[in-house]
Amino acid sequence: MNLLRPTLLTLACLMALPSQADDLPSLGDASSAIVSPQQEHQLGRAWLSLLRGNVNQLNDPQLKDYVETSVYRLAETSQLQDRRLEFILIDSRELNAFAAPGGIVGVNGGLFLNAQTEGEYVSVLAHELAHLSQRHFARGVEAQQRMQMPMMAALLVGIVAAAAGAGDAGIAAIAGSQAAAIQSQRTFSRQNEQEADRIGILNLEKAGYDPRTMPSMFERLSRQYRFDAKPPEFLLTHPVTESRIADTRNRAEQAPPGGTEDSLRYQLVRARVQLIYEGTPGLAAKRFRAQLDETPNLDAARYGLALAQIKGGQLNEARENLKPLLAKAPNDITYNLAQIDLDITNNRLADAQQRVTKMRALYPANYPLQQANADLLLKQNRPVEAQKALEALLKSRSDDPDVWYEVAEARGLAGDTIGLHQARAEYFALVGDYDQAVQQLDYAKRRAGNNFQLASKLDARQRDILEQQRMVKDMMR
Repeated sequence: MNLLRPTLLTLACLMALPSQADDLPSLGDASSAIVSPQQEHQLGRAWLSLLRGNVNQLNDPQLKDYVETSVYRLAETSQLQDRRLEFILIDSRELNAFAAPGGIVGVNGGLFLNAQTEGEYVSVLAHELAHLSQRHFARGVEAQQRMQMPMMAALLVGIVAAAAGAGDAGIAAIAGSQAAAIQSQRTFSRQNEQEADRIGILNLEKAGYDPRTMPSMFERLSRQYRFDAKPPEFLLTHPVTESRIADTRNRAEQAPPGGTEDSLRYQLVRARVQLIYEGTPGLAAKRFRAQLDETPNLDAARYGLALAQIKGGQLNEARENLKPLLAKAPNDITYNLAQIDLDITNNRLADAQQRVTKMRALYPANYPLQQANADLLLKQNRPVEAQKALEALLKSRSDDPDVWYEVAEARGLAGDTIGLHQARAEYFALVGDYDQAVQQLDYAKRRAGNNFQLASKLDARQRDILEQQRMVKDMMR
């Protein structure tokens, strides 16, 4: 996705701000007086809504669940104090991940294509979380002194403009807001990267991973892209030099041996992503068959082959490939979800429902399973039950636009027209289309009639959304 290049280059500038390589700052220092964590949080959410409305995203529940779970595992042992994180998975095969002010964590599909093990994948995210925990953005504001909230807002708007395809216009907005400060910020980029590497390595060890995976990832990427005229986004924003590799290797080797290097779950998720970016299901199946020919017991390849066969309509073949996986791990959530998908595709809805019921008893809070249950209820023309299932899911995912989108569909099919407009309003607010959100609430108010309590509730929500819109407009001035 070429339009992301200016976005992520700019994020590098945001993160490339003054810091000390060896001494961690007090997070109650002067930077918090200039830019409070709450201000960062609000700006980050406003920025995220704009970004969501302007880039293609990956909305696979299993992929989203894996990214969120793995990042929260790192966050638990990190120095990150504000753990109100939000995630965006960008549909791009380019290698990249980023952290933006306010706890926004972005991951490109291409990270899974390039990170061959879970350790390599989490090493990238541990580095990005270190940028957040050290509040490099706010500390840069402190160092610049004259850069206040309007300046930061202008920076974020420039990122969104570039991501939306504005190209030079986005870069011009960034350059205009940063002026001569950019060059002084770049001067400190190496120190910031060193600090993020060092803290990331410590966090990998604390979270139970082998920190040696970080230099291993850097080494392989350096070899892989050494002669590329246009390296991937991650290497543009995080240059991998020989000295950086040596430094991370020396630090990682000080850790005791052990720690997780890879996991089957990561390889299963990686197979899902590989299927997304393969040209056709047939080509994906060919790739996974070749892996199985080389290593017959490679479960991730067999799983990927089964998914490719489901997608390609080879349902009997897919069933045969899932059988040994389910026999080996009958309660594995990933394999069971694949079987549910197969049964739904094969119109064996009763079998799918039986399996969903069994798995929900084992994993009642599992997000992908809850989503699969709602999807199946809709397939069975049971919209009222689907609506209840999705509204239960909203208790834990109230900021997920994908869930609100399906809630709107279920409410519409169930005949809840007011609820349909309310759900659409929430969806549009989360993707930054505030005019549509306000309009949907107007539609709901017209239907509310003399129900003054409901009309008052809709009015209050409309005011909240208008305030969000005002905040975004202030950012764009």
